[in-house]
Amino acid sequence: MPEKITLPPLATLQAFEAAARLGNFTAAARELDSTQSAISQHIRRLEQELGVTLFHRQYRGVSLTEAGERLLEDVAEGLARIARGINAARQHTEHDVINVGTDFALAAYWLLPRLSRFRDAHPDAEVRVVTAQQPITPDEANIDIAILFGDGRFDRAPSRLLMRESVVPVCSPALLERYGPIDSATDLNRLPLLQLEAAYDAKWFNWSRLFALLGIDARPREPALVFNNYTLLLQAAIAGQGAVIGWLPMVDSMLESGLLVPVIPQRTSSDCGYYLVLPATKSILPIVQQFSDWLINESKEAGPV
Repeated sequence: MPEKITLPPLATLQAFEAAARLGNFTAAARELDSTQSAISQHIRRLEQELGVTLFHRQYRGVSLTEAGERLLEDVAEGLARIARGINAARQHTEHDVINVGTDFALAAYWLLPRLSRFRDAHPDAEVRVVTAQQPITPDEANIDIAILFGDGRFDRAPSRLLMRESVVPVCSPALLERYGPIDSATDLNRLPLLQLEAAYDAKWFNWSRLFALLGIDARPREPALVFNNYTLLLQAAIAGQGAVIGWLPMVDSMLESGLLVPVIPQRTSSDCGYYLVLPATKSILPIVQQFSDWLINESKEAGPV
C-alpha cells in the first residue's frame, strides 16, 4: 500500500509559486484573490516547516534564495501536473468549452465575423469570448487561449504570430471630400485627427510614430478627439469626425463596404502584431488545439504574416 504523502497545504504551495514567479507578495495576493498578509503568513509557515529561508525580503519586492530556487522548480512542475490532471478529468464530465481572451476591437471586427465557420465544424463546442481593455494574462484560470497584441514575448507562454501589424490612415468618404484631395502623406495634418488614449496604445502605432515612419517632418496636429476604446474611435471616424489609424485586417470590411476610405495609399508595418498565446501552466485540450489550428488557418486567409 502506498505510503501517505505529507505536504504543506495546497494554498501555501500556490502562494509560494505565485510570489516566487511575480517577485512580489502583493502581486501574488492579487493573482490569488487573497491579501498580502495572508501570502506573508503562508510563506512564513512554509519557511518554518522547512527550516530554511526561501526569500530575500527587499524594499520593492522579494527574490528567491538558493533554497527557494530549488523548491520553486519542483513546486511549479507539481502544480502544473495537477492542473493538467484536473483539466484532463474535466474532458470526461463536461462538454467542450473554449474560453478565448482578446481585446474588444479584435473580437468585434475580426474574430466574431468568422466564428460561425468554427461552430459549423464543431457544433458541440461552446466558445466563450472574454474581452478586456487591459492585456489578458494567458494563465488566468478562465482563459484557454488568447489572441494578444504585442511583440511575441508573453511571460514564457508559447505564442505564434497570426497577423503582423499593418496600418493605413482612414476616414469617411465625406470627410475626405471635404478636406481633400490628400495628395501625399504630408497633407495628413489638413484633416482632424482622432487618437487612441496614450494609456492604451503604448505598443500600438500613434500619429507621432506614423508620421516619423512616413518621413513627415512636421509633428501631427493636436487630436480633435481622444478615445480609450478603438471601437468607439472607428465609429467616430465613420461618423465623419476625423481620420484614424486603421489596423488591418480589422478595418477591411469597412473599406470594402465604403464606410471608410484610405486617406493615403501607403501601408505601414511594425515588428508587433496579434499572437495566438497558449497558457504555460495548462495542458492543451484537444478542442483548444483544434481552435488554435483554426485560428492559424483563418489568419492565413486574412493576409500574409
